[in-house]
Amino acid sequence: MAPAVRGLKSLIILLDDYTTKLLSLCCKMTDLLAEGITVVENVYKNREPVPHMKAIYFITPTKKSVDGLIDDFISRSSSRYKAAYVYFTDFCPDNLFNKMKSSCSKSIRRCKEINISFFPYESQVFTLNVPDAFYRCYSPTLEKTKDKDAVMETMAEQIVTLCATLEENPGVRCKSTPSDNASKLAHLVEKHLEDYYKTDEKSQIKAKTHSQLIIIDRGFDPVSTVLHELTYKTDGPAGKEKEAILEEDDELWVKIRHKHIADVIEEIPKLLKEVSSKKKATEGKLSLSSLSQLMKKMPHYRKEITRQVVHLNLAEDCMSKFKPNIERLCKTEQDLALGTDAEGQKVKDSMRVLLPVLLNKNHDNYDKIRAILLYIFSTNGTTQENLDKLIQNVQIESDSDMIRNWKYLDVPIISSQQKQTRRDRSSEETFQLSRWTPVIKDVMEDAIENKLDSKDWPYCSQCPPTWNGSGAVSARQKPKASYQDERKSSARLIIFVIGGITYSEMRSAYEVSQAHKSCEVIIGSTHILTPRRLLDEVKSLSKPKDTGERKMRVKKRESSQFFGRAWLTRSNSPTWIDLSL
Repeated sequence: MAPAVRGLKSLIILLDDYTTKLLSLCCKMTDLLAEGITVVENVYKNREPVPHMKAIYFITPTKKSVDGLIDDFISRSSSRYKAAYVYFTDFCPDNLFNKMKSSCSKSIRRCKEINISFFPYESQVFTLNVPDAFYRCYSPTLEKTKDKDAVMETMAEQIVTLCATLEENPGVRCKSTPSDNASKLAHLVEKHLEDYYKTDEKSQIKAKTHSQLIIIDRGFDPVSTVLHELTYKTDGPAGKEKEAILEEDDELWVKIRHKHIADVIEEIPKLLKEVSSKKKATEGKLSLSSLSQLMKKMPHYRKEITRQVVHLNLAEDCMSKFKPNIERLCKTEQDLALGTDAEGQKVKDSMRVLLPVLLNKNHDNYDKIRAILLYIFSTNGTTQENLDKLIQNVQIESDSDMIRNWKYLDVPIISSQQKQTRRDRSSEETFQLSRWTPVIKDVMEDAIENKLDSKDWPYCSQCPPTWNGSGAVSARQKPKASYQDERKSSARLIIFVIGGITYSEMRSAYEVSQAHKSCEVIIGSTHILTPRRLLDEVKSLSKPKDTGERKMRVKKRESSQFFGRAWLTRSNSPTWIDLSL
């Protein structure tokens, strides 16, 4: 928030459902208090008037939210607040803008569109929060409909707000596939990027920056979506007696969330011993100054140990769920996915590997369907007769569309196809039950090393001129800087997957960023996937669904409008809330 805000005694902030979730992902109440915000309210609910206080409205440009704002200032005598500072997450349609102008213009000191239409899920992960995009993009019932066009347009606009927030104008490219989803979205994003930087008078970013944006269809790597992921973040217990808040300011959580559960179990006790030894060493000194220092550090020690104990308990709960039959299931999945066993020997008969899973009564239908899919993916498709037998023998007729509907993602189930060429990772150390590497990691590394074939991965725009293979900008082009400044100014690789990303793909972004210091990898999607949720979504693709058509918004940018005593500025510059009194 701007320095001008800090001079105010207190402020109220009004949020709607969307911005409440968005703000909760970015900061805590203590952060708001530090900026002078003492009250947080829901714009939809009835509230007590506080006529001596000024209010910030951080809302989406929807009828419901704008009506909530207008209701607070129906008349000057009955206004709930002294003045309003309105910030929209996105472009406000003209009808809502004019309605607000005619109803409460005299009470509005500032109105801005700040263009933040995405959720920062983690430090290098974002989502657009549109899980229904999976159905809208891949269901044959919506093929060539306005509904599909509308959601593609919406996603393109949201991705552009991400680029604007990162101050990037990336080179946009996509994977060439039979489906035109990735290509269509890539061209829409490029068009909106051009429009954005043309209309944004304040922006200094006109040419392409040192970054790439790669757009991929979900069917690009079906294997990663159905495998069991054994990292700490994905292996949480089904039920819990105590609530543990896991957030970005928990350094231990950030450090271990994408690590293998076995590493987590080994690492946390070591950290506990380390903190305890530091505490004992401090307690051994009996001087007044050392005792004073100990007293000051006690809250820190207590907080640090509490967090470590929480994570240790969670990790132990995860391991308690990891029973022998789950271990055998994970081994089977890895053997089918890779076509080799833990010793590197080629799997000669995939059906023989699959059968024990199908015959095991401890596995539910979801686990069996995931194993069948891995068998089909590993054999590059199967025959119609073989598929029908599998479905009949396992008695999953009612869920057979979880398998058959993959064809709508351009993943052949019946016909065969040539396998993708993968990077050689035989020399990399891995756990036996986590040998599979997401295909998207290959793409990240190839992109950074400038090895992606331009025929398979065409640009929808000009290639970033300074993308020189390592992803780094030439040393001649910039002065030497600290590591943090260098990381901020380094090249960025942004990956967007249409239809959801997995936890293993999120982990890959951190691993590649760590290995290639000159390039930061940011990954995002419409939503976060789990295997069960994905199978349910795949099953629904062939069934008509009342999605309700989204109205496409026509953007007519205006520099500013003046009426009464209020300036309502329409600006697409990606700035945070700024009050100038």
